[in-house]
Amino acid sequence: MSLAQSLLPEFDHEMATTRRLLERVPEADAGWKPHPKSMSLGELAAHVANIPGWAQVTLGPDEFDVAPPGAAPYVPPGYTGTPALLQRFDEAVATSRAMLAATTDEAMMRTWSFKRGGAVMMAMPRAAAYRSFIMNHLIHHRGQLSVYLRLRDVPLPSVYGPSADEARS
Repeated sequence: MSLAQSLLPEFDHEMATTRRLLERVPEADAGWKPHPKSMSLGELAAHVANIPGWAQVTLGPDEFDVAPPGAAPYVPPGYTGTPALLQRFDEAVATSRAMLAATTDEAMMRTWSFKRGGAVMMAMPRAAAYRSFIMNHLIHHRGQLSVYLRLRDVPLPSVYGPSADEARS
């Protein structure tokens, strides 16, 4: 079994769990912030929904420059409503899953670089970049999103076990 194949069950679980949380984002509260320095609920939800798509720039090319010299910087899609957010998430998950499934062990061990303005911000094996830049990052912000939703009194789905809002089966 390849490294990528061994990562697919986790990918599937984490993406399904993330989608269940994103489904609950109330459009009416998109502008709400728990603190003036925090992202709004809509901004955070958009960030969470966009992260799976980053697998496409991590598993494909050997580098990604968020602000390439002489070109427009990467601007992630914002929050335009929960249905659009879910559609973008679903499309990114499907494309990224297919790319992950097709990634060879050799490609996973090649160095991948994240750049800003041509300067290398981080360089590591693609497998490590996938874990930290995609999966750990997603799980971190999904945790933040669950706190935001709890503070808005939105019932939370189970993540790794039952939530206080869902009865045990």
